[in-house]
Amino acid sequence: MSRRVGICAVAQTPFKRDFWEERFQGMALIVLESLLEQTGLKFDEANGIQASISVSDDIFDARTISDNAMTDVLGAHFGCEEKVAQEGAQALYYALAMIQSGHVDTVLVLGHCKESQGQSRNMVTHTAFDPFYTRPVGLDFQAAAGLQAQAYLQKSGIREDQLARIVVRARNNAKRFPLPLEIEPVDPSDVQNSPMLADPIRSLHAYPVTDGAIGMIVAAEERARAICPNPVWITGVGNCMDSFFLGDRDITSNFALEKALERACRRAGIDRPQDAFDVIELSDQYAYQLPLWCEGIGLCPENRMRDWLDADGLDKHHVNLSGGTLAGSPLILGGLSRAASVVLQLMGKAGDAQVDGARRGLAHGVMGPAGQFHTTLVLERDGSGR
Repeated sequence: MSRRVGICAVAQTPFKRDFWEERFQGMALIVLESLLEQTGLKFDEANGIQASISVSDDIFDARTISDNAMTDVLGAHFGCEEKVAQEGAQALYYALAMIQSGHVDTVLVLGHCKESQGQSRNMVTHTAFDPFYTRPVGLDFQAAAGLQAQAYLQKSGIREDQLARIVVRARNNAKRFPLPLEIEPVDPSDVQNSPMLADPIRSLHAYPVTDGAIGMIVAAEERARAICPNPVWITGVGNCMDSFFLGDRDITSNFALEKALERACRRAGIDRPQDAFDVIELSDQYAYQLPLWCEGIGLCPENRMRDWLDADGLDKHHVNLSGGTLAGSPLILGGLSRAASVVLQLMGKAGDAQVDGARRGLAHGVMGPAGQFHTTLVLERDGSGR
């Protein structure tokens, strides 16, 4: 890709079940103050933050034009501010495009969400379906995931004890990672005895309701090198959206993920993605999705997943050492959070979860029912040399 673009800093509030003590703006301010302290930037047109991209959702925020209330925190009064009302990884794609176009050199990306605010997260995702055919039958993202889980588990033969170990691993990994998450460890019996949500998905198979905010500073190469000593470069991006109607899709396939990865890898000059990454962060909103997405990026041949899981394939490929979305990220911030986790690994700031010598990583975001829309980002540090 032309004009290199780097991520210079990452900040996040604690991701909590109910962040009742802070409003949206308060959560965002915590992130902004940390980013300004890390980079020394201000909002000036010459060498400061020249544009802001917010990530928020009108229905989760219970207001129209949800970014309207955020302009002061984003430094966007009389300034350039854009909004991504999609999965957060799209904001990094947008920032990359703004900088590569030559429009600006330095961009603030900041997303927030309070899933606890609504009576039901499922009522929010219910509105994503069309009002005439699929909304009247009660579909929401959880129900769609139940359909996908039934089909995929039947096809793959993955056992319930394997799903339980995925949940236990996610929560244990989150405790070792430096980004703060409010999540408690569980054991396999807790998972297997948790209430059924949408057969075969149990309550501990699902990512928990989560509040929080997360942000990054993204800059053109010359600015990035002036801002921080070790920027992480966005060397490949790709996305793809599958059909809207579930009945038009094979929900056990990885069509959209494979296309998104193919596009990102082509831009990054990668021929064999299954061997290309030192760390991988996937947006697994439900336990069954982690092996499904691993098949989609080629880590395991189709129909071999049960053996691959028993052989510790997730640990061998350094998948979701942060705990992943399953350990708690707001739905719309899942991909942004996964990218932040990869950035910390490549900067050598991943604490007890650090992969020695990590040089290149893959971050993934997903939105829509049963993995309809996927985004992938290839991130690299200087000297990756591949």
